[in-house]
Formats: sequence, structure tokens, C-alpha cells
Amino acid sequence: MASLSTILKPLSPFSPFVKQHNPDGNINALFTYRTAKSTNSFFSKRRRSVAHKKHTFKALHDASNQVESSWRIPMSEVVVVRKKNSFWKRSWNSWDMSKLFAFVCIHLMTLSAPFYFNWAAFQLFLWLFWSIGICITLCYHRNLTHRSFDLPKWLEYLLAYGGLLAFQGDPIEWVSTHRYHHTHCDTQRDPHSPTLGFWLSHMNWVFDGDAILQKCGGEENANDLVRQPFYRFLQRTVVLHLMAFSLLLYFCGGMPFLIWGVGVATVARLHGTFLVNSVCHIWGTRAWNTSDFSKNNWWVAIIALGEGWHNNHHAFEFSARHGLEWWQLDVTWCLIRFLEAIGLATNVKLPTEAQKKKMALV
Repeated sequence: MASLSTILKPLSPFSPFVKQHNPDGNINALFTYRTAKSTNSFFSKRRRSVAHKKHTFKALHDASNQVESSWRIPMSEVVVVRKKNSFWKRSWNSWDMSKLFAFVCIHLMTLSAPFYFNWAAFQLFLWLFWSIGICITLCYHRNLTHRSFDLPKWLEYLLAYGGLLAFQGDPIEWVSTHRYHHTHCDTQRDPHSPTLGFWLSHMNWVFDGDAILQKCGGEENANDLVRQPFYRFLQRTVVLHLMAFSLLLYFCGGMPFLIWGVGVATVARLHGTFLVNSVCHIWGTRAWNTSDFSKNNWWVAIIALGEGWHNNHHAFEFSARHGLEWWQLDVTWCLIRFLEAIGLATNVKLPTEAQKKKMALV
């Protein structure tokens, strides 16, 4: 069996980054993961009852079987390690197939949007893109995942329900996956790292729940949500809520409301979120000395309501504010400030000057 150093020799463009940001200088850490037994369920993809089996091993222990090729993404320092049979030639469970089917249907709906255009439907699209998008960025991400601030339970649950209607999964699943992303960012255990390919980091990871289970584990890292009956209820019934939401739009405005409110708005939100996972780990600028490829990208920040200041976010995960400079537009932060001003957002966390100085590149 070839040694790991021999296997990684063709990936030398990646080495300077690893040496700079891995204090132990141990590149092996980027190529290990733990296996876990899994039980599949249509409504719950990675059960919290899954037990970790602490079998740690080298994911690239046999390059001839595991790795097809490697290349550097243009205009970036990211080197892609492409594995064979990573998407089409793998086993698919029923939940992954269901997500792929829904994903394709929603995109096909969007293609028909010009034939069902009217101004009321277009206004509905704008409203749902913004309001449900805020539920993802403000509630799912900054409140539930990182606990950057506190909200009254009634408001937290209301915003979390709005996030459910974004077709991005229930709060437990979303929070668990994103916490694993920060724990294993841009390593082989990251649920969506561009080091495994642009399209995997952008959207293909969504259709491989078993890979996240094997690399990271179950939803034990979101036990603060699992303990709450409301979030367990949403996880068990997520499909019913999405169906009811779609029917409501259809009854209110017919096919134009369904196409623009579910199809166009959902596709725009999905890819806005996906751009943060892919583009913001490949192209942009770095302001902070983080141990990953995260970048600040101004145009993604506009689309994703402030989430594009991604290097800022990875430097200070706890921060409720992502656009740390006055000129960095962060719509979600503006709303958090408003909620704080009227007393609904409390314990709002921001990085101190000492923390910024410690993380600064120079």
C-alpha cells in the first residue's frame, strides 16, 4: 500500500495552505473520518440515535481505488480531490431520491415561469424570496446554529417555521449539517467542501445523506434542538407542511402563484444559499487568518442577504454581524439590530477588538 505522502504528492499546490493554517503541520488530519452505523427513515435522514463507532482511518489509504484525479480550481488556491463514483454510481436511499425528484421538479417549474407571469405573482416572488430567506439567514443560521443572539421562543419558532418553507430541510437537519461544516471545514469530513468538487460543494451534497452520516455522524450535535418537541414535530412532518404551503399558494392565485411562489422563489433562495457553500470557499478576499478557504464575496452578500461575508463569519462564528465593516452590506444584521432596538433580540454577540486583532492577517 502506498504511503499517504506518496498519494498526496500530486496535490502539492495544496500543501502551502495546509502548512500555513494547520498548526500541527499534520496533513493526515485532512484525510480521516469516522464511520457510523445508520438507519434510514424517509422523514428523518440522520437519526440522533445513531451511535458513533470510533473507527478512524485514512480516507485516501488506497489512491488507486479512491481518487480519480486532482486539479486546481481556476483563480483560487483550492485543489479538488475527485473521488470515483462519487455521485451517479453509488447507492441511493429513498430520501435522497425524493430530494432529487423534488429538486428537479422545482427547477422545471421555474422554466415555465414566463408563461405564467403576472405582476401579483412577481410581487409574491419578491416577498417570499426576501421573507423566507431572512428566516434562513437570521433564524436557521445565526440564531439556531451559532446562537449569536437570543429570541423569545414564540418568535424563534415562528421564524423557524418560515425557514421550513424554504425547501432547505427541517431545522434539526439544517443546523446539524452546518455545525459539521464548521467543525470539519474544508477537510475530507466537510459535508460540502470545494476540495471535493465545485458541484458537490454547491448542491450535490444535498443528495447524499449517507455520506454525511459516515463522515460526520448523526444529529447529536444539534441536541439542543432535538430536545424541543416543536423541532421534532417539524422534522417528522416537513413534507406535509411543504405540500400545504404549495396548495395554499395555488388556491390563492392559481398556477402563477404556485410557479412564482414555490418554483422561482425556491430556486433563487436555494442557489443563493448554495453560493455561500461553493463560491465563498473559492473566490473572493480574505481578511482574517482562518484555517479554511472561506472568502468574503460582495455580490454573494447581496444575493444571500449578508451571508457572503463568509471569511468574516468563519473568523467569528459566534458573531451576529457578518458584514463587519460599515461598507459591507448585511441585510440580516440590519434586521437583528432592529429586533435588538425593540427588545426582541437579546445577548447579541459581536467580536471584540482583541479578538479581531488576534485573527487579523497582518
